[in-house]
Amino acid sequence: MYRVVTLAALGVLALGAVLWVTGLLDAASLWLAEMQRVAQERLAGAIRSLRGGEPGALAAFWALCLGYGLLHAAGPGHGKLVIGGYGVARQVPLGRLTLLALASSLAQAAVAVGLVYALVAVLGLARGAVEGAADRWVTPAGHVMIVGLGLWLVWRGAGGLRRVAGRWQRTEAAVQDKGHQHGAGSDPHHHHHHHHEHHDHGADCGCGHAHGPSLEEVDRVQGFRDGLVLVLGIALRPCTGALFVLILTWQLGIAMAGVVGAFVMGLGVALVTMATAVLAVWARDGAMGSLSRGRMAVALPLVEITVGGVLAVAALSLLLRAL
Repeated sequence: MYRVVTLAALGVLALGAVLWVTGLLDAASLWLAEMQRVAQERLAGAIRSLRGGEPGALAAFWALCLGYGLLHAAGPGHGKLVIGGYGVARQVPLGRLTLLALASSLAQAAVAVGLVYALVAVLGLARGAVEGAADRWVTPAGHVMIVGLGLWLVWRGAGGLRRVAGRWQRTEAAVQDKGHQHGAGSDPHHHHHHHHEHHDHGADCGCGHAHGPSLEEVDRVQGFRDGLVLVLGIALRPCTGALFVLILTWQLGIAMAGVVGAFVMGLGVALVTMATAVLAVWARDGAMGSLSRGRMAVALPLVEITVGGVLAVAALSLLLRAL
């Protein structure tokens, strides 16, 4: 029963990705966009109340920011696709993946703050110019990074399949060689002694010298690089609601409330992306847990190739729309 449920969760993730990539969620996106417009109007009212010094206005404003973040993250978005896809494709522990989801959402808020104060406070640009700059330059850069991450997963998965095929070939060759040796016959009392002045250096050869990074160290470095690209790729698509709040509060002289509000909005987004991370790890572990080591050695690279391809195609389609 547990496996049925987890496979169903994996199916939901895959179906959501397909619907999002093919544009079948456009109707839901339009409805959520309208809801976000209404929410922005309420945010504007809360900011005016805050500027007027009404009691409880600050708490109400931040509560609306949290709600807007949840609403923004509930719709189709590349952040959930990236977090969910990466969690399914790689053997990432749940704690690390949820931290990546949290970091990417907060980094998204930080990018919004940096963009607004670089373009509005320093250059004096209007709100439309700021949003236009985000659409023209910042967001496409994030899409490019996600395309790169997807292609890296495809490359890594293909390498995994090559290694599995190589192991099978070596195993078959060893079995055939052993059969030839038994068939040829040998003298059981004849021993060959080989003396080597040098030895083959490996990670655990015991000679006291480091001859290269271990597999664990390589995987740790690659995981850090993947995580950094993932966080930056998501962060470089700042939320329009955060841009709206930051610009309006700066213009009204209550900039710090807007900065805090942007990060509260990021926490709202993080709650949804962290839930996606939990679902992804749950589905992955449930689907892979009952497989033998041999089957898992083949299944994991295939999943990496599939998810990497979906991420690359989805990000590329968004990039083409943005250009």
